[in-house]
Amino acid sequence: MELSVLNINGQETGRKVTLNESIFGIEPNDHVLYLDVKQYLANQRQGTAKAKERSEHAGSTRKLGRQKGGGGARHGDINSPLLRGGGRVFGPKPRDYRFKLNKKVKALARRSALSYKAQENAIIIVEDFTFEAPKTKEFINVTKNLKVDGKKLLFVLPESNKNVYLSARNLQKAEVMLASTLNTYKVLNAEVLVVTENSLKTIDGILDKK
Repeated sequence: MELSVLNINGQETGRKVTLNESIFGIEPNDHVLYLDVKQYLANQRQGTAKAKERSEHAGSTRKLGRQKGGGGARHGDINSPLLRGGGRVFGPKPRDYRFKLNKKVKALARRSALSYKAQENAIIIVEDFTFEAPKTKEFINVTKNLKVDGKKLLFVLPESNKNVYLSARNLQKAEVMLASTLNTYKVLNAEVLVVTENSLKTIDGILDKK
């Protein structure tokens, strides 16, 4: 697939790039997409939820009533889960939700996500750009020039650019990422990928080897 390279004014530069078929033209694998997104979301979880069980509550251990004949479920002390204020049965405990995925699985997931975006014609290639100073208004003008304003955007840069990052930070539907840290969840979560020329080379260098 060939795409025209645009500048930040939305005009064609006269150059074209060919998307790597082994990255942007494969048959997407939905199962590995599911696994990679699941791992990403699991890694975001703090895992600090905690509820007290019966033995952890402060309270008397005196048996409140006789075992049978009371008309209700049998229970012992005031910390019983059957009573208001008692312990919780099998409550959450602090745990680590992270799990491992093979590198080849994660690479296939990223290629699948990028292939989906290519099939949807949701990839825009722009020449490398920067701002002299952080200006949200300038970033908004770029999205308008590219005719993607109002959509959920992911700008992919080849290297860290503080001015571009700060310019997009206040926009709810725009996010800036480095090509080297691109992940499946972010790609799928965006409606449109805006990729710079050098970012495309970085993506090729990372995913074409796997």
